[in-house]
Amino acid sequence: MSFRLKAAIAAAFALSASAAVTAADMSSANEAVPSAQSFSELNAAPPVATKPAIVFAAPREVAQPLAPLSGSADVKADNLAALVDAQGDAETLDGDMRCLAGAVYFESKGESLEGQLAVARVIINRAKSGRFASSLCGVVYQPGQFSFVRGRGMPPIPTASRSWREAVAIAQIAMQDSWDSQAEGALFFHARRVSPGWGKRQLAAIDNHIFYR
Repeated sequence: MSFRLKAAIAAAFALSASAAVTAADMSSANEAVPSAQSFSELNAAPPVATKPAIVFAAPREVAQPLAPLSGSADVKADNLAALVDAQGDAETLDGDMRCLAGAVYFESKGESLEGQLAVARVIINRAKSGRFASSLCGVVYQPGQFSFVRGRGMPPIPTASRSWREAVAIAQIAMQDSWDSQAEGALFFHARRVSPGWGKRQLAAIDNHIFYR
């Protein structure tokens, strides 16, 4: 074997050994020194158990249903006379309802149902206005307002009559606000036969009465 061939073989062996050592060194570095990510993971505190987040539902408005008024449930009518008939027989009334029905009876018995309803609405409007007594009986018995009132009482009422039945039905309809009056918003009325010159805004003239705001 020539001298040159021996030198080439020796150089090849030396180069192969050097490559093996370099590869071993690189493998050892990768195993011994963790990357920044793996180091953080190894030294991180153990996970702490957490409670699930509380999710609050959107607030909802809670509606309290109102109890239906007597005689008003599922009553449907396309005219006031039918609505009056749907009220049934006259009930035994006391307190404010009797005062209201009594005022309707004495002020407008024999008039049209629309006229009776307008009288009832005036009394209710007064009680709500803050300008008169706050109760229906207080409005009816207020001194100097209704000519049928004698002191703190009404004359006897024939409760078996058709006129009383209509007055009771109209009082119930007015309290339930289940039919619009031709004189909505009225606070005053007088008989057609008089002319008090009030200077108030006239809203309607029904039967024997003229209604004002």
